[in-house]
Amino acid sequence: MQSAIDGATKIEKTLSYDVVVVGAGLAGLYTALNINENYSCLILAKDRIDISNTWYAQGGIAAAVSTDDAPIFHLEDTLEAGAGLCDKDAVGVLVAEGPDDIARLVSLRVPFDVDEFGDLSITREGGHRKNRIVHAGGDATGRETGKTLAHIVAQQKNVSFSENTCFYDLVLNDAGAISGIVAKKDNAFILIETTKVVIATGGVGQVYKATTNPSVATGDGIAAAMRAGALVKNIEFIQFHPTGLWSPEPEERVFLISEAVRGEGGLLKNKEGVRFMLGLHELAELAPRDIVARAVFREMQRSGEDHVFVDITSKSEDFLKQRFPTIYEECLKRGINISRDWIPVCPVQHYLMGGIVTDLNGRTSIHGLYAAGEAANTGVHGANRLASNSMLECLVFGRRAAENINTLLKASPRDRAVLPDLPVRPRAKLDYKALRTEIKELMSTYGYVIRNETGMRYALEQISAIKEKLESVFDDSTAYLETLNIATVAVAILEAALSRKESIGSHYREDADNA
Repeated sequence: MQSAIDGATKIEKTLSYDVVVVGAGLAGLYTALNINENYSCLILAKDRIDISNTWYAQGGIAAAVSTDDAPIFHLEDTLEAGAGLCDKDAVGVLVAEGPDDIARLVSLRVPFDVDEFGDLSITREGGHRKNRIVHAGGDATGRETGKTLAHIVAQQKNVSFSENTCFYDLVLNDAGAISGIVAKKDNAFILIETTKVVIATGGVGQVYKATTNPSVATGDGIAAAMRAGALVKNIEFIQFHPTGLWSPEPEERVFLISEAVRGEGGLLKNKEGVRFMLGLHELAELAPRDIVARAVFREMQRSGEDHVFVDITSKSEDFLKQRFPTIYEECLKRGINISRDWIPVCPVQHYLMGGIVTDLNGRTSIHGLYAAGEAANTGVHGANRLASNSMLECLVFGRRAAENINTLLKASPRDRAVLPDLPVRPRAKLDYKALRTEIKELMSTYGYVIRNETGMRYALEQISAIKEKLESVFDDSTAYLETLNIATVAVAILEAALSRKESIGSHYREDADNA
């Protein structure tokens, strides 16, 4: 097994917990909430609790909760968006159990928006043929849900939090099962003994130059699982959100113009004011995201511009302030009044459909290792995620992972975790900023919305060389670890994308026969 540490790494402290959840977004929090109170649970957050994809999620949570909807309709829309690569059993679990998890959130007083009758306010997004998106704070669903759950979980006597804690590697016993993890806190390496680890580290956005993900989304959980030998699948399926807010200057995290804006009547237009989605798909602006992202990309190629526009000026200023308060205020800060001005947008990396392979209970190919949320490949997304299914996946499969752990922990004694014998690598400090910039440029040029074999092979060759350079030395800084993880994930994405010869869903090859 490979490792991000080396043989000279000194463990300063050893801790012991029944369950360790790596990641404090929605998947991690909801998993921890469902762990039996008789079992000790530690949640690791790489930064603060409020720095995760969950807190930036705008659109909402999809579930068949309205009277004119049903799980079968939600299943059909999910399967269609997934382009035939969804695991139908997993989707069946998602849509059947999802409404109960929404009801649980309501009972936990997550402040979902309601209509004048006090019922849940339910809207529609791209790819959905029914209104089934519940939201909170207008366009702040992730923040409001995460804030509520973090408060509740913090009161659980069996759960502890460790913020500013960097996850390095999994530790396996002689039988190849989980015996612990290595992490770093306050510049000291710690060994945490446990037989159950849940990876809920979110996505891989920092592999790309422009992403809606926060700076912590460097693929740490996926990279560590790969080093330990866990199966990873569908990692070539990267969702590029068609409407990131365009900025003339590069940004660490691109602000998202939610699909819900198009759900409320926002129209995609080029600079001449022409709606270029008409005739491309029956749902026009509400087509699945991969189709819209490619259309935006091609329109940019045709026009020579680096953005297009969303026009929501058909709605009143009062409506937009209430429905999209976060978007309204952010745009206003940038001199854009969305009730009068078109919003400049372009495709940006947004979500990873693949990840660590799990079964219906969140179990991976390594005994004792679970994955939930964006880091997992549960099979529900296939080749293209249906809008707002991501938060529902966190809930349903995070809970199922916890329930499975609860049944197994009773007969699972905890042994001592022992680090494997590792070689001592030369100490070195590389220019990590330059290496990351190079990887991002390569991935954003050759592993973007539209790909081809020549470009991907070139990028793979260059990034593989970076990865080999990083693996040949050791540096105990977070910058080293993140750059190694970014390179590891980027290589995996390109290798998987090259192996998949046909265009399907978000993986579009202009050199494929079916392009």
